[in-house]
Amino acid sequence: MASQLALKNRIASTTSLGKIFNAQEMIASSHIAKARTVALSAKPYSDAIFDAVEALAVHSDIDHPIVKSTEANPKVAVLALTADRGMAGGYTSSIIRETESLLARLDEDGKEPELYVYGRRGVSYYKYRNRDIAATWEGNTDKPDVAIAKEISDTVLADYMKSAADGGVSELYIVFTEFINMVVQKVRVLRMLPVEIVRGNSGEEQSGNSGQDLEPGVQSPARTTAPLYEFEPSERKVLDAILPKYVQARIHECLLTAAASETASRQNAMHTATDNANNLIDDLTRQLNASRQASITQELTEIISSADALNREEE
Repeated sequence: MASQLALKNRIASTTSLGKIFNAQEMIASSHIAKARTVALSAKPYSDAIFDAVEALAVHSDIDHPIVKSTEANPKVAVLALTADRGMAGGYTSSIIRETESLLARLDEDGKEPELYVYGRRGVSYYKYRNRDIAATWEGNTDKPDVAIAKEISDTVLADYMKSAADGGVSELYIVFTEFINMVVQKVRVLRMLPVEIVRGNSGEEQSGNSGQDLEPGVQSPARTTAPLYEFEPSERKVLDAILPKYVQARIHECLLTAAASETASRQNAMHTATDNANNLIDDLTRQLNASRQASITQELTEIISSADALNREEE
């Protein structure tokens, strides 16, 4: 059994950690309501612009990078949204695990993935393993703003619009965590560019899964064909104006829902850590009491034995 001094030191250190965990839980609890509200508020605009792009994508005569790559290019961009700070349970590890799975699938398909990482934890992970990273962003993953969303979208869109000879990419995937509720946060993979066209059962062109989970063999539900559009001043100018807004809106939505997921994961992890610290303190306290009781019993035994020895000597 450990000494009483060692047990007291462990109880003191665990108590200090418990206070830290509890403080982190309270901070996350105070932030989650706002993070969730902001994430949900950004969704209607993102969905509206996605629906607009989706409606345009069903026109087979549109020749624009928003619906098809300009040339055969094996390079694709993969953007992973991780966290800046720890103490969020398996939040970052689950994103990295899904990113590694996506990279492996792309390699098997003969593509050359280019990795983009948002979040200090993900950047540290890949740099430690000497993984080539095309671009990184750090800071405020739990409170992303429009500026960082624009910076990321400008970077990946610029690479998407480049030619293969200049090092451009032909597709854009995003790996992030979607906020479902306080208990459930789901890691998702989105192919955002180009908007995919798949054939329905009737032979009509349907919009693909650029806004849905990337699951092999699963197609989007059937949709009715959208009406034809007239473009003013021209089709190219309209699509050129929509493309950056579409990319920025989708990335901004992903950043916000990822931030809400990170905060919820941190609150849940800190709540569990606080409970575990309290349970450990209870166990250590019982061990300390048992050790103290054993010490008292041993001292009483020694005193009684000494008294009996003295009595025998006097007799």
